[in-house]
Amino acid sequence: MTLYIPEKLVKEVESRGLNIVDLIISALYGELDPKIIIESRIELAEKYLGEAKNYLDKGSAIQVSEKIYKVVEECIKALAEYYKVPELEEVRKRGRWLAWLLGSTARTLAEKLNEPRIEYIWSVAYDIHALGFHEAKYSIDKIRMDVRHIEWLLNYTKQVVKQKKSKRMEYTLSQEFLK
Repeated sequence: MTLYIPEKLVKEVESRGLNIVDLIISALYGELDPKIIIESRIELAEKYLGEAKNYLDKGSAIQVSEKIYKVVEECIKALAEYYKVPELEEVRKRGRWLAWLLGSTARTLAEKLNEPRIEYIWSVAYDIHALGFHEAKYSIDKIRMDVRHIEWLLNYTKQVVKQKKSKRMEYTLSQEFLK
């Protein structure tokens, strides 16, 4: 499915530091199944990773930097929705995610899941976003070495969501069996 959004509208949204997907989720929050939000964020992360790899092959350090950041951003948001972290309340109040909320969420998730790589990978992505995308200071070789971390986070996010689904199914089945 292709969705057309007029360029002027996209530019206006971006000039305000907003994200189209976040706006849609915010507008539908409460009516939208959280599973759809989580799966949509993972789908976006996969899309961005594919784009990052294409730009990597082309040697476009600036574009790879942006896409890598987007992968991590979507993974953090998916995990935040999945675990209902406290930062979501502030996101809902503001109607959007801010960098400090993503950083705080990464730290909350790292602690909650006992997985310090989440916080580390957020830091790497933020660094690449600032210095690789905005300031264009990193070469493609400097960025290439961090792709494996981003791939790990995406795989971890998918695994956690899948694993918890399985545990929920097992619990439901065992509860049915006990009746």
